[in-house]
Amino acid sequence: MRRMALGLVAAAALLLASCQKNTAVTDVPMSAENGGYAYPVAAPPPPQQRAANAGDTALFDAKERDVPMKTEEYGRIEENTFLRPADNPLSTFSIDVDRASYANVRRLLTAGERPPRDAVRIEEMVNYFTYDYPDPSGSDPFSITTELAACPWQKDHRLLLIGLQAKHLRTENLPPNNLVFLIDTSGSMDEPDKLPLVQSAMSLLVDQLRPQDRVAIVTYAGSAGLVLPSTPGSEKGAILSALENLQAGGSTAGGQGIVLAYETAKANFLPKGNNRVILATDGDFNVGVTSDGELEQLIESKRNDGIFLTVLGFGTGNIKDSKMELLADKGNGNYSYIDTIAEARKSLVQEMGATLFTVAKDVKIQVEFNPSQVGAYRLIGYENRLLRAEDFNNDKKDAGELGAGHSVTALYEIIPPGGDIPNASVDPLKYQSISAQHSGGSELATVKLRYKEPDGDTSKLLTEVVGAAPEPALSDNLRLAASVAELGMILRGSTNKGDASFDDVEQLARSIRARDDNGYRADFLQLVAKAKETGGVERVASQ
Repeated sequence: MRRMALGLVAAAALLLASCQKNTAVTDVPMSAENGGYAYPVAAPPPPQQRAANAGDTALFDAKERDVPMKTEEYGRIEENTFLRPADNPLSTFSIDVDRASYANVRRLLTAGERPPRDAVRIEEMVNYFTYDYPDPSGSDPFSITTELAACPWQKDHRLLLIGLQAKHLRTENLPPNNLVFLIDTSGSMDEPDKLPLVQSAMSLLVDQLRPQDRVAIVTYAGSAGLVLPSTPGSEKGAILSALENLQAGGSTAGGQGIVLAYETAKANFLPKGNNRVILATDGDFNVGVTSDGELEQLIESKRNDGIFLTVLGFGTGNIKDSKMELLADKGNGNYSYIDTIAEARKSLVQEMGATLFTVAKDVKIQVEFNPSQVGAYRLIGYENRLLRAEDFNNDKKDAGELGAGHSVTALYEIIPPGGDIPNASVDPLKYQSISAQHSGGSELATVKLRYKEPDGDTSKLLTEVVGAAPEPALSDNLRLAASVAELGMILRGSTNKGDASFDDVEQLARSIRARDDNGYRADFLQLVAKAKETGGVERVASQ
């Protein structure tokens, strides 16, 4: 105990000394094993200390405020740069339906804290929202939408939107569910926004269960245990009672819990059903299998059994975001962060089909850009979803899953031919000029997609050609996606944000004409206002 106290005093002294040198302490390297970093989050400054310019990210005197140390971990993100099609004609990536980053950023801003750069994953913020894309009309489980228009934050650039819309399924038409609730009941979950919120969130899902659905409950702390064997959805009382009786305490043997949960799901496997483990945790594994590498191997060994994974993150202070994202990515699943009961209702009730039922797996996108129409391109976000060009046709390469009713949006910023390319590091190639007969004419790009059926092993190919003529005005879909992406770039302090500003984000979001039935855009505008109050983004420590 004395060693721990001395360690905390030393850490506080180092932090105070750094702040007194007017240096922002933002990224504290963790071990190479976990691939992320922890960060100390500064409490919000008093109003009189805030900079007059809402975009100013100057630090505030540490002596006049408390600086709580947090050990939240986020995977490092190196922002995508502009690439020339003559050098890199293909852009390949896995889709991402995770939405955790948006809710987590909202939690931080609501608390008056400036999000760490790497907590802001722009693609997850954009995909938090549902877009008005057409439902699929053919045999494929999703439709493809493309749109090209002017870029709001760079007037000389263009913005290409690629949108996927999965088919909607009514709850009563979903296949029967074989669910295993895997709940972290370790001591770190003994906070109001952790286990109690987990219990409330899971209760909302239990209320949606049908008689043909089944639920088992596995918990883990110092060890893992089966709290409730697989139980029909008609016995809601027994399921709710098991949830209500959960208590937090002990260490965190997450690896044991994962193994037991998958064994339980496999023992009750439904050949024609949705077999899924739903993990609710803060991600703070500290007993047994704990490293990212070990967890990745464990999850990959289980996903071939036809069992999907949903990860729900909870809590503040020690949330291991990078670990939970990894688990979802490698487990044929999705990752959401639950900061309020309203968010739980969105993920587990309003979007139950998208969260729980997969209509397409291993969905990949590959875009070939036409050098005669594109000087350079940049994929906005998806940095940790990038694939090699040859991965696109490799059916053994894992990619993202698409749930019923899910929409997925990707944005490319396009520089026309002859435009200035920021940070261009490669000289023009000597032998790669495009002859006129193969210039692609009026085509900007060709979009290709591959996907597999949920129980299939062979992918199917879809193709869409994008014309080079931009639309005269942005659609509501592009206005929404662009405004969210623009906020994300400001929060990340992106070098590619151009003329982006909080006021422009707000104006663009308010120009959307469509109804806001669920109030998500109103929530977004509140988020913009909170970002302005906090200054929006951390400044990297000076070297």
